[in-house]
Amino acid sequence: MTPAARVQMAIDLLDLILGAARNRGAAADVLLARWFAERRFAGSKDRRAVRTLVYDAIRHCGEVPVSGRAAILALAQGDPALAALFDGSRYGPAAIVAGEPVAAPGTAPVWLETAFEASGLDAAERSALLDRAPLDLRVNRLKTTAGDVAALFDGAATLPFAPDALRLPEDTPVDRTPAYAEGLFEVQDAGSQLVSALAGAAPGMTVIDLCAGGGGKTLALAAWMENRGTILACDVDRPRLSRLMPRAERAGVTIAETLLLDPGREAERLSPWRGRADLVLVDAPCSGTGTWRRNPEARWRLTPAQLDRYVDTQAHLLDVAAQLVRPGGALVHVVCSLLDREGAGQVERFLAAQPGWTAEPLDPPAGRPRGQGIRLTPRYDTTDGFFVAKLVRQC
Repeated sequence: MTPAARVQMAIDLLDLILGAARNRGAAADVLLARWFAERRFAGSKDRRAVRTLVYDAIRHCGEVPVSGRAAILALAQGDPALAALFDGSRYGPAAIVAGEPVAAPGTAPVWLETAFEASGLDAAERSALLDRAPLDLRVNRLKTTAGDVAALFDGAATLPFAPDALRLPEDTPVDRTPAYAEGLFEVQDAGSQLVSALAGAAPGMTVIDLCAGGGGKTLALAAWMENRGTILACDVDRPRLSRLMPRAERAGVTIAETLLLDPGREAERLSPWRGRADLVLVDAPCSGTGTWRRNPEARWRLTPAQLDRYVDTQAHLLDVAAQLVRPGGALVHVVCSLLDREGAGQVERFLAAQPGWTAEPLDPPAGRPRGQGIRLTPRYDTTDGFFVAKLVRQC
């Protein structure tokens, strides 16, 4: 492919991604994988160049661009070599016309920028949300050690705040290794590992992972529990929950069981567990603003109405979780969001509505206090963005 043809392919892909963002379609990484699978003529260098251009454009634009061409033109304004590829050549983009739409640079849509400012995030922290994410592994302490897994990969680095974490060079093909197949590690952001550790799961406990999804935190909790006790992994999403047990089997986790819940009727389904749990983890559905490094186009999908729905769902799930905790037990609220409405503000609401509960101070090796909890950010902690708080039911 010519350089100009790569630019046109990036424009076409961005149009597809923008359409999916407006209509709640597939994520950008899924669309790119499908696109290249259908176009075998694009070699590895072509795919790499197009992918880089697409994601550079996504990260550069704050508001939703009107078109893929407008997004690439925004990049071209600061890159004369890129602008020169708008030459009207065969398979390349048409020449630039004076006055045509050009996307505006920025971190996020204006309404989200305002919400971030209200949540105490400065410009540098907001900008870091769009950096490229590292590749982190969680070493499965049930089967091996971080040192043994580190020896399998060139450039593996340990992280001082997450004892089972290794950080590898980007694009290391970890999921095609025998060690992955043997369950020696999982791909998991170091921040996710840290908030799992802060939950305080210990051997012999009864633990409920109320929003388990595919089970990443369930497996981390099982490792901290040394595979002794009980973990009930719940979710309303059948396809995601169905992936948990095969992962557990690969990891050697034998203490987990799953329970499919009905949205809005979680308390009814969980009534046999009422007041029995030592620990309930609520990794609630959220805006995902802390994970934009991995899915930067997600900020174009979020709307104020969707955020309102997330906040309502979180409040509902926390109230359900409170019924499951035994006296003296704990409820851990986690969101991969940096908005106070979903983090610190959600905890304040819970404590005001639930007498007999207190926030337990956390003293983690990373993160900074925010309200009654701790916040991790890409800029200060090199992790995805998280808020975590631990709430204790008084005896």
